[in-house]
This record gives sequence, C-alpha cells and structure tokens, in this order.
Amino acid sequence: MRDTNNETPIVLAYEGLLDGRNWTVKDELIFGRDQDCDVIINDRQVSRQHAQLKVIAPDQFQLCDLNSKNGTYINGILIKQPTLLQDGDEIKIALAQGFLFISSDSTLPLHRKTEEKPIRPKKLLVDEKTRIVWVGEKELAPPLSVSQFDLLNLLYSNENEVVSRDKVVENVWGKDQSAGVTEQAIDALVRRLRDRLLKIDPDHEYIITVRGVGFILRNIHFTDEPELN
Repeated sequence: MRDTNNETPIVLAYEGLLDGRNWTVKDELIFGRDQDCDVIINDRQVSRQHAQLKVIAPDQFQLCDLNSKNGTYINGILIKQPTLLQDGDEIKIALAQGFLFISSDSTLPLHRKTEEKPIRPKKLLVDEKTRIVWVGEKELAPPLSVSQFDLLNLLYSNENEVVSRDKVVENVWGKDQSAGVTEQAIDALVRRLRDRLLKIDPDHEYIITVRGVGFILRNIHFTDEPELN
C-alpha cells in the first residue's frame, strides 16, 4: 500500500487484470509476464520482459520498450525509443493492461498538456443544475439516486484527481452523518454507480479505485481509444 506521505510517484493499474493495484516508482519498475518482473501481467500479449520505467534524474522518469512483441504505448501512441513521462500519462502494455502515471502527490490533479491537441467532446457529461448524466450519446435513465448523483458529481468536478474516501463521505452523507458511514457503505455506493455506467458503456471503466486512498474518475474523449493496426 502506498504511503501518502512519500513523495515518490505511483503507477496505477486500470482496466485489465491488475485493475486498482498501484506501485511506487523509487528506482525502476520492470513490466512483463515473467514472475521476476516488478509488475507481473499474466497475459500472452505481454512479453516476458516487456517495458522498463526508471528514474533517470530527480523528477524525471523514463519509459522504454524492451523489444517487446506487441509494443508499449503512451497516451495511445506506440513508443519507438525511451520516452519521458509526464504527470497523468496513460501507459498501455501491449494494449492488454493500462496504467496511469501519477507523479509526486496522489491528491494533485493529473495535468496533461492540452494545447498540443484539439479539444474533443468527452463521453461522460454531468449537468449539475438539471442532474442529467450523458454517457456518449445516451442519457442515463432512469436517473441516478441522490447519493449516486452526488458521488458522480463530486468525482466529475475533480476529474483525474484522487478523491479521498473522507471527501466522499463528507459530500455524499454530510458531516453530521459521517461518523456512522462504514467502508462497506462507501464501496457499495461506488459499485452501484459503476454498474450503472457500465450498462451503457461496458468497454470503459470510468471509476477507478485507488486502494487505501480513494477514487478517480477517468473520463475519455470520443477519439481516445487507440486504433489497432
């Protein structure tokens, strides 16, 4: 489990077999199918030693492909040479397992440079005034319960940030009732909301659990999914 007082970055798995697990980056991480790897991905698309993430200087982290068969991707782009990682970059190992690179403090926004890319419509939209939710072109119906909407709106307002469990309790149940809210109640609410979103878009996990820390809403754009050659 990650020590939140430690300022080392983390790699957070989403989707795939390792969904929700995370690793600190102190020196290097080797990704691959081999049991000696730091991040073991038991998928035949993944090479035995597939990719390496290492510290090359203070606050500089480099990802390189280890001559894998099916490639390593950063933000949907196949990398051909060692590449520096930026906060919030998405890593795909052979398109079999996704990871988020979260630098320094997991409570900070995952900033991504947007000036180099055109603005594209997001698949998940929340209208706080009307309490209407759209997933893709579809309106979520029937509407979410009050607690489900409050949770989604909180995550949506803090998109690509880790929202702590304490913040979820305070915003959904309120300070007066927070003392009686159990971990099981929080997990059950997140599960129900996640299931509602998956019914409309089963190919994307919008809500990622960071074990021992909180939750991230990972929204995507209509053109975010990489094309397979």
